[in-house]
This record gives sequence, structure tokens and C-alpha cells, in this order.
Amino acid sequence: MLDLGFIRNHPELVKEAVRLKQSDFDVDQFLALDRQVLELQHQVETLRAEQNQLSKRIGQAGKDKELRESLIAEGKQLAARLKELEPQLEALTEQRQQLLYLVPQIPDPSAPVGTSEEDNVPVRYWGEKPQFDFPLLDHYTLMQKLDLVDMERAAKIAGSRSYVLKGDAARLEMALLHFAFDRIAAKGFTPLIVPAMAREFCFIGNGQFPRGRDQVYALEGEDTFLVGTAEVSITGMFKDEILSYEELPLTFVGFCPCFRKEAGTYGKDTRGVFRVHQFNKVEQYVICEASHEESVRWHEQLIRNAEELVQALEIPYRVVNVCTGDMGDGKVGMYDLECWVPSEGRYRETHSCSYFHDWQARRVNIRYRDRDGKVKFVHTLNNTAIASPRILIPLLENHQQPDGSVRIPEALRPYLGGQEVLRARR
Repeated sequence: MLDLGFIRNHPELVKEAVRLKQSDFDVDQFLALDRQVLELQHQVETLRAEQNQLSKRIGQAGKDKELRESLIAEGKQLAARLKELEPQLEALTEQRQQLLYLVPQIPDPSAPVGTSEEDNVPVRYWGEKPQFDFPLLDHYTLMQKLDLVDMERAAKIAGSRSYVLKGDAARLEMALLHFAFDRIAAKGFTPLIVPAMAREFCFIGNGQFPRGRDQVYALEGEDTFLVGTAEVSITGMFKDEILSYEELPLTFVGFCPCFRKEAGTYGKDTRGVFRVHQFNKVEQYVICEASHEESVRWHEQLIRNAEELVQALEIPYRVVNVCTGDMGDGKVGMYDLECWVPSEGRYRETHSCSYFHDWQARRVNIRYRDRDGKVKFVHTLNNTAIASPRILIPLLENHQQPDGSVRIPEALRPYLGGQEVLRARR
């Protein structure tokens, strides 16, 4: 979230961020509420000060019974007035806090202005799109022919948008996750396996609550929810902590199972395993000092790390600079990495890479002491390393062979016992 003082002092800048991010947040209404809170706060503080002065005067009244009784009566009136105002102040303060969670971050000037993914701007391409001199199969047909997936029995277990990976597909997913985990850890990132369920404050800190609550599975009777990314859990790890300057940057590569309702996507990407309710993901996460230059440096590093993984998998891709209306409330800047999907003749998003400045850190109160001992909020960033089964789609399609088999990229073969090809079981 943004600093309250910043919003008060720069309302026009915040209004412009609301416009650019296609938000429905009403800045004027928020500031009117803020003025109500401040006025009520002033009244309460004034009454409390009067109470303190009255207590002293009662103590000084000595044996003057009439004065004491008069002062005590006055004190009761003050107490009654406070009893009336304090709940109002508490309710308005909470209302302001909930609205504060909805204020969008100021996007970087380099972010393209736009309203949807159609306005995202490609910044680079990698790899040659494969040319096929045989009938091209989509990922789901390939998986069926190679006996790699069972959607029907999965639906029996868990309903629509569920899947069972079978045989070599199960091994391939584990290989991909292990491969990504190893590659990022080798760069000095601390490996983490984090809980797949988290308390509400983690989702507030991450920025998924309150707006994205409809995408999250709640565990009935508990203050816990199933996460859609390890980012949620890692953000929550450092709630209310003050880190030392020497500890920064903190770099993590985290794994956990992930869950998303995919609300609002009825009828969209229903074939195969592109859009599912449960998946596995390896995530990069960085906590760094409060420096725009440092955030930008890490943002570029994280997307390079993701590109190196996809290059090793020999999948053509492009990186797009995500426009203001598509990046979400909390992000200063965002890249998407989109892999080439031959059966669709287009690039599809498989990785996202974002930086937030202190927008997340303020929500969970993660701070550090700088070189001069001043306490500041940290900056946070995150990036997809590998998410499966989505990555299986371009992997299988781009490496399909004329005989119906799929070539395994060399980088993955050590994780599959040297296996070079996925073939149908006989």
C-alpha cells in the first residue's frame, strides 16, 4: 500500500495511477474519509487531555467536597462522550485502512500505458519457431497419445480443471521443478519449501486480498487459505521484522503446491492443462533495500534467470513489458515471459516478473535499518521460475517428432536418468 502521507500530499499523482491502472478507487472519497478520521481523532485526543487535567484537579481538590463532586461529574460527562466517540473513531479508522489496501501503486514511467494484455509491448524475442513437415498435434492430443494424462478420472476426483499426470509426464514435471530449483539455487538464492496454506495477513501483504479473494480457496473454520504462489508465504515470513542492512538483499527460490479458483474464466482454455485449479511452482523472491535503482537491477536479473531456464529448455519465447492496465494494483513494473505454442500460433504467458517498491512491505510491516540506522520499508520482487503443468504445453509441442514422440531437451535429461525421448508405452 502507499504511504498515507504521500496520498494526502500527492492526490493528483494517485488519481493518475488510478486512471492508468483502470482502478475504480475514489481518491476524493478516501481523502474525505481521512479528514473525518483526523477530525474525530483530534476530538478524542482533546477529550483525553481534558480527562488527564481533570484527574489532576480532582487530586488537588483536597477536602473541598463540593469542588470534588463537581469535577467528578464533569469527568463522567467526558467519559460518556469518549465512550460515544471512540467506537466511531475505531470503525472509521478500520474503514480507512481497508480502503488504503485498495490504493494502486504508482507505475514506473517506462511502463506502457494501456488497458489490457493487447497493449503489452514486446521487448525481445528468443529462439526460432519450429517448422513441422508433419501434422502438428496440440499438447493435449500429444499427452493422450503418449498416455501422459487422465482428465476424465481427475474430474471424477476433483471436478473440472483437474488432471492426473501419468508415467513420463509425472517424471517430467518433477524433473522440471528440480531443474529450476537447482539452477536458481546455484545463483545463490536460498531454497525454501513453504506452506501451501497461509493466514489472511499473508494474502493482504501479498496484495491478493482484498481484491483477489474470489480466486482463493478458504479452509472452512480456519483463518487459513490455499496459496496461489509461494510469494504469499514468503511475504508473510517476515511480517513485523526489522532486518539489518547487512542482511540485504535476501534472495529465495521457493516451492509449494499452488491453488487458484480461476474465477471468471468459465469457458476459457478448457482443453488440456493450461488453466487448472492446482499446480506446482518454483518462485524467485527478492527483498532488497529501498532503492528504485536496486529494484530495477533485480527486476532485470530475475527475468534473465527465467529466460535462462526457458532457453535451456529450448523453447522459443518473447518478453513483453506489461502495460499499466494489465499489471495489477501493487506493481511498479512487470514483465511477462510468453512461450511459443505452435498449435495456437501464438505466444502464451508462462512466467511473470514484478517489482513493487515498498507496496507489499508496508502491508506486512517489513523494514530494515539503513547504513545510518534509519528504519525504512524494504522493496520486494518476485518472478516465476517454473510453473507446471503449464510449461508442459510449449515443451511438448515444440519438441514433438514425426513419429509422435517428444524429444527431451538435453538440460532435463540428467533429471530423467539420461532419457532422451518420450514415447508411447507399448
